Amino acid sequence: MYQYLLHFLLLLLLATPALASTQLLSDSLAVQNFIDEMVRQHKFKKPKLQAVFRQTRLHQSILDAISRPAEAKPWFEYRPIFITADRTAGGIQFWDKYQHELEKARKTYGVPEEIIIAIIGVETRYGRHAGRYPVLDALSTLAFAYPPRSKFFRKELAEYLLMTREEGLVPGKQLGSYAGAMGMPQFIPSSFRRYAVDFDQDGKRDIWQTAADAIGSVGNYFKRHHWKSGQPIASPVKVHGQEYKRLLGKELKPRYSQQQLLDNGVILPKGLPPDLKGTLLELEGAEGPEYWVGWHNFYVISRYNHSALYSMAVFQLSELISQGKNRKIAATKP
Repeated sequence: MYQYLLHFLLLLLLATPALASTQLLSDSLAVQNFIDEMVRQHKFKKPKLQAVFRQTRLHQSILDAISRPAEAKPWFEYRPIFITADRTAGGIQFWDKYQHELEKARKTYGVPEEIIIAIIGVETRYGRHAGRYPVLDALSTLAFAYPPRSKFFRKELAEYLLMTREEGLVPGKQLGSYAGAMGMPQFIPSSFRRYAVDFDQDGKRDIWQTAADAIGSVGNYFKRHHWKSGQPIASPVKVHGQEYKRLLGKELKPRYSQQQLLDNGVILPKGLPPDLKGTLLELEGAEGPEYWVGWHNFYVISRYNHSALYSMAVFQLSELISQGKNRKIAATKP
């Protein structure tokens, strides 16, 4: 009897993750209320939405992943994830391959090639790792089974259904990240609806397979968030005394004038535009604190992902890509 009980418990333990990863959501009262809301507010056909959600599943692995974001790491552990020789070389290759599209985006939106490339590099390794979850499953899992951010993901789920209707896409067929981010630049559905562009003018906004649309969409995103062409992004600085600590905080929006920074013990580089405001950052380096001032364009990068670590990784990767591209150009000159 004991052996049979032990065998049953073992089977139950082994089966539990699989069951959780394929649990249907369609019987949930919250899902049914959501369907009714979409029908009432956006004129969806109820039978069609019910059919869609009958194929939608909850994934325990999504709930596990969102509970351990990379941005929770200290800078000295986060940086090596994205600042690598392989990712830098991949960025230079991406620039070589899509030079025309990147130059067009720079001229159209005022955003440097290396910034667009670095975003796509950090997000998906230039499109190679754009996500394996059905976007519908990811958003539904987080909307109905992750209370800390259910309101946000419920809104994104609505945006996704509107997006697929507008774009003529099958809701259950699109793949993305565990958080429902899509394509080479990992746009969430609301960002897709607002900022994605048909940059190659073929009648579709395809950020999954069409690099031109991904490039143009990132450029448009940054322009719409007020990227300022030709301005610096971030500067490494030194600090002295104790007053600088009053300027440290989690707010990335630049609010201190250069004089305020200087008056509080921050040593700034020369030659900055006089009216530029910044925010003081302290990052946890491997050999102690690193101090940086993030300027307006650093804040613009953070609109993509509200993390100082993310913005710094994009900035530093863009610098390495630009340097590598310039060395390659110089090497080809007679």
